[in-house]
Amino acid sequence: MMHVWLSGIEGLLQLKELTFLALGMIIGLIFGAIPGIGGSTALALLMPLTYGLEPFTALALSGGVMGAVPMGGSITAILLNAPGTAPNAATCLDGYPLAQQGKAGLAIGAAASANSLGGIIGTISVLAVLPIAKELVLLFGPPEFFLLAILGLVVVATTSRGKMLRGLVTGGFGLMVAFIGYNDVVGDVRFTYGIEYLWDGVHLVPALIGLFAVAEMMNLMVKGGPVAKDAGTVKVTRMMSGVIETFRHPGTVLRGSIVGTVVGAIPGVGGVVASFLSYSLTVQASKDQESFGKGNIKGVIAPEAAINAKDGSALIPTLAFGIPGSAEMAVFLGILVLHGLQPGPLMLVQNQTEIYGLVWALTASCILASCIGLVLVRPLAMITLIESEVLAPVVICIALIGSYAIDGQIGNVVVSAVFGVLGCLMLRFDYPRLTVVVALVLGGMAERNFHQSMIMGDGSWLIFATRWVSGILLASIIILLGSPVLRALIRRIRKQTVVAAGAP
Repeated sequence: MMHVWLSGIEGLLQLKELTFLALGMIIGLIFGAIPGIGGSTALALLMPLTYGLEPFTALALSGGVMGAVPMGGSITAILLNAPGTAPNAATCLDGYPLAQQGKAGLAIGAAASANSLGGIIGTISVLAVLPIAKELVLLFGPPEFFLLAILGLVVVATTSRGKMLRGLVTGGFGLMVAFIGYNDVVGDVRFTYGIEYLWDGVHLVPALIGLFAVAEMMNLMVKGGPVAKDAGTVKVTRMMSGVIETFRHPGTVLRGSIVGTVVGAIPGVGGVVASFLSYSLTVQASKDQESFGKGNIKGVIAPEAAINAKDGSALIPTLAFGIPGSAEMAVFLGILVLHGLQPGPLMLVQNQTEIYGLVWALTASCILASCIGLVLVRPLAMITLIESEVLAPVVICIALIGSYAIDGQIGNVVVSAVFGVLGCLMLRFDYPRLTVVVALVLGGMAERNFHQSMIMGDGSWLIFATRWVSGILLASIIILLGSPVLRALIRRIRKQTVVAAGAP
């Protein structure tokens, strides 16, 4: 196995391959930083240009793009609360508050180093898993997918401490929106009110652009002033401070990387689930849960580590079965077919050099893109000092253009505008946006896999308890639901013990 790894590295360390890797990395940074564009658009535009390239060179270019997109998306997520890609929306939750406090450099430094470490850990995981990729992917069927969706919703619901009722309200609203459009089970459309655009449901990326980028800029215009209130802090931000913070929290990096690797290997789940699940688990594990959403650096490290770790493991279902787990992987699948590389079990045997070369290209790209992000911390942090009257209109225009550019539909712009107003109201009345996002992502998946599970089990609920993977997921859900009650009971017992000890 070691000689195959080395052959992939040797193939990548050629001048031509390194040149195209660097080109892909630059393109990925740019496209990742523009809200709504992302890696899928970049790969789609590059696909015809790769036709004349050798397969290995085309894979180096693609790996450069996919490895750099998360870093580009994290920069705008932190500075402007405008996630360049959908998974970066989780980074907004604590990254943007840090920018408001004049600590944009700290947040970008942490994101850059977490990106690199997550990519490295994800690569190690993928190298270990690829030989058993087929068995791993086949462990998950409809019952497991349904329970995984429920687990994600439960994790987020229990994370919204102090706002449990508001979190349930916004989560319920997100599920209502997720059920709009074509019903895979009965073959009918629901709640579209004659609007053809809604037949495919409410598109996730335009909704995220509105909920974060547009909403925050509207809120900034109402408050006035720049993003960062303390200009002096921004100017003296040390480039390496965020890197040091990342290495001070190795558990957060490792947890995020493991979550990203596991979720990325599951077809159809995607990076949004990986980043938000990593964030929520980090909140659950913290002793200072109230600080999240207000500028806790671990809220930046956790999702960024998960996003880059996810990219490597997402190759497993794509290469082993030809099942893309995201739009980006679907476009990449087209590049593989264009160059005569047919995804499937045979590819894992016949094209090992190309596969491992791609894995190394992804890793190298995320590390180099992170280094560029670190170099640009100081000038990029200055963006937060621009007055809202100048910054907000520009960001809103770019966000809406990016929303339209996804697939050229004006309905995307309308969705972004509507969710922008909704997000602004949620900010005003202190309702959590996290539960809306997760419900939008997981609602359709949960419904579809529930019905498939019922068909598999002839209508019996035992289908969720007779498979060992689904049994583990079910036990995790029960534990999470019972944890608030258990914590309250423990606090009550401790309080009674203290009172009894102090009694004469």
